[in-house]
Amino acid sequence: MTSRPPTAQPGRFAGLTPLLAPRSIAILGASNDPARIGGRPIAYMKAQGFKGAIYPVNPNRTEVQGLRAYPSVSDLPETPDVAIVAVPAGLAVSAAEDLGKRGTKAALVFTAGFAEVDAEGQAAQDRMVAAARAHGMRILGPNCLGVFDGRTGYYATFSSSFDSGWPVPGRIGIASQSGAYGTHLYTLARNRGIGASLCIMTGNEADVTVGECIGWLAENPDVDVIAAYIEGIREAPGLIAAFETARAAKKPIVMMKVGRSALGGQAAKSHTASIAGDDAVTAAVMAEFGVHRARTSEEMLDIAQTAMRRIYPVANTLGMITVSGGAGVLVSDVAEQVGLAMPPMPDDAQARLKALVSFCAPRNPVDATAQVGNDLALLAPFFESVVRDGGYSSILGFFTMVASSRRWPAMLEKLNEVRLRYPDRLFVLSVIAPEAGVRALEAEGWVCHEDPSRAVTAIAAMGRFGAAFAAPPPAAPPAVPAVSLPAATPSEAAAKRLLAAAGIACVPEAACASPEAAVAAADGFGYPVVLKILSPDIMHKSEIGGVLLDVADADAVRTGFATLLDRARTAAPRARIEGVLVAKQLRGGTECILGIHQDPVFGPVAMFGLGGVFVEVLQDVVFRRCPFGEDVATEMIRAIRGFPLLDGARGRPKADVAALATMLARLSAFAVAAGPRLRAVDLNPVFAMAEGQGAFAADAVIEVG
Repeated sequence: MTSRPPTAQPGRFAGLTPLLAPRSIAILGASNDPARIGGRPIAYMKAQGFKGAIYPVNPNRTEVQGLRAYPSVSDLPETPDVAIVAVPAGLAVSAAEDLGKRGTKAALVFTAGFAEVDAEGQAAQDRMVAAARAHGMRILGPNCLGVFDGRTGYYATFSSSFDSGWPVPGRIGIASQSGAYGTHLYTLARNRGIGASLCIMTGNEADVTVGECIGWLAENPDVDVIAAYIEGIREAPGLIAAFETARAAKKPIVMMKVGRSALGGQAAKSHTASIAGDDAVTAAVMAEFGVHRARTSEEMLDIAQTAMRRIYPVANTLGMITVSGGAGVLVSDVAEQVGLAMPPMPDDAQARLKALVSFCAPRNPVDATAQVGNDLALLAPFFESVVRDGGYSSILGFFTMVASSRRWPAMLEKLNEVRLRYPDRLFVLSVIAPEAGVRALEAEGWVCHEDPSRAVTAIAAMGRFGAAFAAPPPAAPPAVPAVSLPAATPSEAAAKRLLAAAGIACVPEAACASPEAAVAAADGFGYPVVLKILSPDIMHKSEIGGVLLDVADADAVRTGFATLLDRARTAAPRARIEGVLVAKQLRGGTECILGIHQDPVFGPVAMFGLGGVFVEVLQDVVFRRCPFGEDVATEMIRAIRGFPLLDGARGRPKADVAALATMLARLSAFAVAAGPRLRAVDLNPVFAMAEGQGAFAADAVIEVG
């Protein structure tokens, strides 16, 4: 193993370089036994040629694995960049203090028994971090499996995964909260010949977070693709900054974020002692930055492997040449499922291919049939036509077991002649061949997947990466006045006054303390009107019968006023009653719901969806971190499955999407301006009127903490 000094890496996350790419390392609890936790790192680094200084620290030995050992940190001949702490939990806190005093810049704490165990462990962990921070030292862990970089021979880990082989050189970096799963991913990659030779495992994240590690990988010029495994997000700003850094550097992130289910979320919390957060919100944040959420380890590695070609089409289209019509049908189904366009070949190109093989299917997928294997002179024209005439940014060739046949070298020569003329295209093969043959194809520039379905999923991800990398900066969020929240949750009328100050339009209404005032208001609006009980203590008015629709005249207003007061006193006798809200009853329009949720990890998050069954049953809603501008708001509105109902489906009038976007963007800015005491906002329903006629909130709830 040839080692080299770490590449200079300026940037926000460069402070982690002494931890992740050190020039010298001390091992506290160093063992002469290469199979023990304190012995494995030394054995690995010696075997793989780490060129930096290795300093075993063990008060009971003068030599460890052939290296001079030192009785304490203070006895070391120089201050190491990083130290491994592999001593019992009772000694780890004092070890951190000793290292900090010596000036060590970082420590990896293998030791377990801290916050992942109990409150006492949490207190000890807090003391250790405080001791480190007092001296400006960073800590990875505790309860972590460490770091390894196969390119430099740096193995600050006790993983047993290297018993079966060393990393394949490559430019994929792994960041994982789970040590066991991080090395599981590495081992899967190695066994597939995928170059994932750098892996960081963060454990309890008492200090250094997985987000910071992703950011360091994004700034590292020796890393092109980032794979991440996350159970819970402890610190959002660092993760957001890492996502921003990776997108700016055009480095794709493929992430497994587990804890989707309620049970999974609890498991993640107990395992990592971190906040799992709302999975839908986390998914929205990942989508915001173009991070691909992998469902399985297999999918993660498929995408990481494909991304190593560093071809990310902005407007991705797929052309397929196949020797099997059945495979073409399968690929077409998967492409539609993942949203990957497969436009047909031009008519004149189809005619030319038909003239070559009358029984081919030239539309796309292009089924060239087995005839192109029997008559090699046909293969290049078919392949050239798919690439040139089809103009597809991604090309999938399904040749299955033909790649193991005696004809394959001659066929490959024809395919390569075409491929080399189009270096901007992503070329993928679905083949079954010996491992050496597959590795040779990949070395030539092909991406190889046995399963064509998995190939399509990976190709689609390349297009989403490309779109994220090419996206223009989002528009600035709207400016709203300063928000002064009341001491307690306000009534609907008071909530709407706060929202109106931020430019959020509400249905015309009046708060009335008497029946006659209600009649006067209704006469002014015109009948019919809506009557609602007005109380800061009754948030869900419909549940107590506190909303009356289609109130048709003055007598009905008087009767309704009395009815609402009686119902409120019966259902909530202690509630403060401010009167009745009289509102203009809108006709037409499409009911929507807009909301704000204070996420424990990411702060205020906006929600948009259609009202009624769409939100209650279908949960057809989208989320986005606040604040954002009208461009993002428009994307959100168009992203719901029910958007055609706002866009004139089945002869309906088109809704005023622009007004909805304005309201949603202003609500996002209001949420940030209101600060952390704002717990939630619920605008339901919001009536999106016909195009050009505006959008109006008919009900509003603001919850204050």
